[in-house]
Amino acid sequence: MVDLTTVITDAKQRRGSDIHIVKGLPIRFRIDGDLCDYNSDIMTDVECEAYAREMAGEDYRLIEKSGELDLAITFAGGIRCRINLFRQRGSVSAAIRILSEKIPDLDSLGLPPAVQKFPALNRGIVLVTGETGSGKSTTLAALLDRINHTYPSHIVTLEDPIEYIYTPDKCTINQREIGTDTESYESGLRAILREDPDVILIGEMRDLNTIETALTAAETGHLVFATLHTNSAAEAVDRMVDVFPEGRQRQIRLQLSTTLMAVLSQQLLPRRNGGRVCAAELMMVTPAIRNLIREGKTPQIVSAISTSAAEGSITMDNALIQLYKQKIISAETAKAAARDADYVKKNTMF
Repeated sequence: MVDLTTVITDAKQRRGSDIHIVKGLPIRFRIDGDLCDYNSDIMTDVECEAYAREMAGEDYRLIEKSGELDLAITFAGGIRCRINLFRQRGSVSAAIRILSEKIPDLDSLGLPPAVQKFPALNRGIVLVTGETGSGKSTTLAALLDRINHTYPSHIVTLEDPIEYIYTPDKCTINQREIGTDTESYESGLRAILREDPDVILIGEMRDLNTIETALTAAETGHLVFATLHTNSAAEAVDRMVDVFPEGRQRQIRLQLSTTLMAVLSQQLLPRRNGGRVCAAELMMVTPAIRNLIREGKTPQIVSAISTSAAEGSITMDNALIQLYKQKIISAETAKAAARDADYVKKNTMF
């Protein structure tokens, strides 16, 4: 059984993003989006449990009680990881996400230029959406760190678990972890408006109470950053509205139309020459889009994004076309990631 810190270090050196530890399989690394074996050793039940106990420490009892545990650990050498331990078929498995040792600079992420305006906002909601592993946490960390080094503000985060650790500069920063510093997102959010925040980060908007509090915070003059597991800007709007009872949805659309500032939707795609690149759709909320949100005409948002390029918006398909023309991704990658494959095909030289 290989020392856990050695496994983590080797994954980092091989440019792995994730590590999977499962009984009956070799340890596997996700490298450039694909899983590959670390070695030929097949993991036993005892070995999986030993790794899990090492990572969980005294909290291992929580796995026995509820079947899963989220945590974040900094290993020797400064490698910080987000970890999910969970039971499957009676054994313990681990999914380990390797985080960057330092928060990347916002300029280095290859995001649409208008994203640079987000740290200067003084109120409203900014959403970062995308599937698991699309880089949402990294983008949010870069945005908050830019604020930290630019404006004298109070930042309060609610995270499950805490991933990136900020070093306060111009900002006062309080990072609260769900289950450790506060019982839940709901209880943490109830308290957050009494903590004199300027900027609020909500790790994930999961339910009605979380979304309702985020809207209230934005209405009362706070800048709120949050994530949603949706694949487009239009889907994000519908997701936030649809969690409310039908009788309240009109009011929520009105609130959202006045508080939503931007939605950034991300995918991580394989580069032609190895590694991965972020493809991003950006919806800057214009008066026309506010009107569509208010009237419940979200299907028309995609075309509204296309016609608001002057404000910095870009659709996912146009972002893919740009990456292809810059020879960063292949034609096959662009088509596979497209929302409208025919449009992408028609507007590129395949």
